[in-house]
Amino acid sequence: MSVRLFEGKEHALSYWKYRISPSEEIINKILNFLEKHRSGPFELVVDVGCGSGQGTVLLGPHFSKAVGTDISPAQLEMAIQHSTAENITYRECPAEQLPFENAAVDLVTSMSAFHWFDHPRFLKEADRILKPQGCLALLNYTIVDMELSYGDCTDTLNQICKELSDALMPYRNPYLGTNSLDLYKKAYDMLEYPDKEWHEPLWVRKTVPLSNYIGLVESFSLYQAILCEDPEKARRLSQDTTERLLKAMGVTSPDTEVVMSIRYYCLLARKP
Repeated sequence: MSVRLFEGKEHALSYWKYRISPSEEIINKILNFLEKHRSGPFELVVDVGCGSGQGTVLLGPHFSKAVGTDISPAQLEMAIQHSTAENITYRECPAEQLPFENAAVDLVTSMSAFHWFDHPRFLKEADRILKPQGCLALLNYTIVDMELSYGDCTDTLNQICKELSDALMPYRNPYLGTNSLDLYKKAYDMLEYPDKEWHEPLWVRKTVPLSNYIGLVESFSLYQAILCEDPEKARRLSQDTTERLLKAMGVTSPDTEVVMSIRYYCLLARKP
C-alpha cells in the first residue's frame, strides 16, 4: 500500500507556498515525448499524487481535460482553491486505484510522489488506464538536490545546506530506502515498454527569498517527522540554519533573495 503523509492543512498550505514546480523546459520535454509517440490533440492527462496541484495546472493547457488525484483531502482542498481553469478537476483516490476506464488516458504523470506509492501496483494501474501509445512520466527531486547561490558565498551556503540535509537524514521514512533515485531507476528497469528514456539532471532555477528555501525544507517529510517527534528541536534546526545562512550572506533579513537551484530527474516511457 502507499504511504499516507502530507495530509494536514498547515502542511498542505506549506506545499502550495514553497514547493517548486517543474520548469517549462521539463514540461515541454514530457510533452515532446508524448507527441513523438502519439498524435494529438490530446484528451486526458492524469497527474497522480498531485498534492496542491502546481504540476497539474502546468499540464492543463495542453489537454482537453486534466485531472489531479491525491489521497489527501487537505492537499486537494488547496489545489481546488487555487484552480481557475475549467478543464482542470481533482479526485480523491489512492494512486493504486485510479477512477478511470481502461485505455482512457493519453498521459499519466507523477511529480515528486511516485516514491510514496506501492510501486508495482501503481505501474500496473497506470498501464491499465493508458491508451495504446500513451505515455508515463515520473519525475522527482530530493532535499540533497537543492543548491543556493548568493554573491561570493555560494560554497559556504551549500555547505550549510548539506549539514542541514545530513541532520534530517536520520528521519528519512524507511519506506523510501536509502535513496529515492534508486526507486525511480528500479521503476525504469521494471517497465517492459519498448520506448523509455531517463533524463538527469534537469535544473530548475528560481530567485526566491531565503525564507522560501527554509519553508521548502520544512515541507519535506524528514522535517515533518522531527516536527512530530520534537517540535522544539525542529524549530531550533530551522532557526539555527537561517541564522547561519544570513551570517554567511552578510545580511539580516530572511527576505533577502537568493537563487535556488533544484536538480530534477525524470523517467519517460511509452505503452505499446
